Amino acid sequence: MLMRTDPFRELDRLTQQVFGNPGTTARPSVMPMDAWRAGEEFVVEFDLPGVDPGPVDLDVERNVLTVRAERPGLNGDHELIAAERPRGIFSRQLILGDNLDTDRVQASYDAGVLTLRIPVAEKAKPRRIEITPSNKEISQASNSHQVINA
Repeated sequence: MLMRTDPFRELDRLTQQVFGNPGTTARPSVMPMDAWRAGEEFVVEFDLPGVDPGPVDLDVERNVLTVRAERPGLNGDHELIAAERPRGIFSRQLILGDNLDTDRVQASYDAGVLTLRIPVAEKAKPRRIEITPSNKEISQASNSHQVINA
């Protein structure tokens, strides 16, 4: 199970879009994400267009997964005509449930999308428990199948 850590993130993102507030170290911008379960793993995708995947930080401490990235500002002397793409530091934290195996998280980056694959922990997978009869039941069952010749 995945849980968001801050219910007001969408409001913050909307405010940043309206007022053009770039992310800073003190108040990082958010990154849009999708998350779903596909069979025996959870998949999380983060939109990070224009971000170099090299310096992206991905950490798991206990059950908290943190993604941190940066899209640098424009360098040089430019006359800015439009600025709709957020720049600066992006950060996102997810609380991962105990049913996920945080030791085997896999990450890939393609076309501006960071994809995380988090397998379901073995201990959380459904399993069949075999019931073994007690010795008393075995002896009663064998006695009831005896053939008596008269």
